[in-house]
Amino acid sequence: MSVTLHRWSTDDLPVLERANTAEMTRHIGGPEAHEKVVERHARYLRLGESDEAHMFRVDVDGAPAGSIGWWRVEHDGRPAYETGWAIEPPWQGRGVASEALRRLITDVRADGERDLLVAYPGVENPGSNALCRRAGFALTATRTMPWRGGELTFHVWELDMSPLDLAGRAPDVEERFETLEGSRWSRHYTPHWSSRERTAARYDLDPDGLALRIDDDTPPWAPDLDGDLRVSHVQTGQYSGPAGSGVGQHRFRPGLVVREEQPEFRGWLVRGGVIEARLAAVRHPSVMVALWPIGFEERPEDCGEICIAEIFGSELDDDGGWVGVGVKPQNDPRLREDFEKVRVEGDLTAFHDYAVEWTAERLRFFIDGRWVKTVAQSIDYPVQLMLDVYEFPPEDGARDAAALPHRFRVAWVRSYPPAAGAAGY
Repeated sequence: MSVTLHRWSTDDLPVLERANTAEMTRHIGGPEAHEKVVERHARYLRLGESDEAHMFRVDVDGAPAGSIGWWRVEHDGRPAYETGWAIEPPWQGRGVASEALRRLITDVRADGERDLLVAYPGVENPGSNALCRRAGFALTATRTMPWRGGELTFHVWELDMSPLDLAGRAPDVEERFETLEGSRWSRHYTPHWSSRERTAARYDLDPDGLALRIDDDTPPWAPDLDGDLRVSHVQTGQYSGPAGSGVGQHRFRPGLVVREEQPEFRGWLVRGGVIEARLAAVRHPSVMVALWPIGFEERPEDCGEICIAEIFGSELDDDGGWVGVGVKPQNDPRLREDFEKVRVEGDLTAFHDYAVEWTAERLRFFIDGRWVKTVAQSIDYPVQLMLDVYEFPPEDGARDAAALPHRFRVAWVRSYPPAAGAAGY
């Protein structure tokens, strides 16, 4: 399915008429008189023209499927955006509302005037309440108000879009890469699935920090498992079982077997708080760079991934690019994938700051201090940091020798301990 949003137009009255049925309005007091529907349509057009609200028709594969929008409100004395939606029955339960809300949040983020988004679904509307929860909103209250000649009891859901605030907090570790020797970093990419020789990082250290490098003679890291994929990588932990076992971090496919036993290494493990880094991407169609903490995986299920930044060179252009953020379960059955690519304006091959704020309830992601995404899940085990530059094999098999070496620059990485009194840590 292709879900798209289209600004409200004069032709969209039928969308509101189809939403004004007993089935569609059962959680908000029943249908309105037709005159009220016409008034609502005119209000959507008027508020859109004045830019006081953004109302959208939701299309699925080009066919109208409902509506969604945001408008400016005062919420408990605080400037906020409010959102609401109505998806037609044939499209309910198929992910249309989730994708529409994701796209609406992108539009709200672009407006950037306020840092709170609220929704007020009725308490007896399980679908809309579940949608708020999945989208990262926090349930903060339940209230009742007069509504359409009766009363409506509703939940108050809030999505905190405020910027990263580190005032009064000091990092417990600040890595500026004066050396990679010592107790923090292993310079091998999951070597248990391959070998230390094949997975050894190529890198430079200079006044700007670390530059992970893929050279002309960098070998594929595990050719029988991953083809001609080349990696230069550092990580802050290492845990795997004996040779011949299936115990090891980052089990990226079934049936992996440890080929080379590795010593256990606990260099810099993080559990909660804030992880922040200053990174510069590489604009080349074969290259991807990333910072993704993964579970140390002392227990096999403790293997989830927090993707702070994943940037493909093929997705950069003259005006900006796409940055992947979110959570990937890998093999953790307690997690569900909640990952998306966020558009960022500006030159992503220059340094930008990428961060996650990690509490017991949720993960909030930031780029250059600005909020970009909330995941209503968390991870309750230690993670190790993974910094990578990948060169994927081109389709025609010919590497771009003129572009080598590929250099992924990292100015610094910091971790901050959980805030005082943070639940669960």
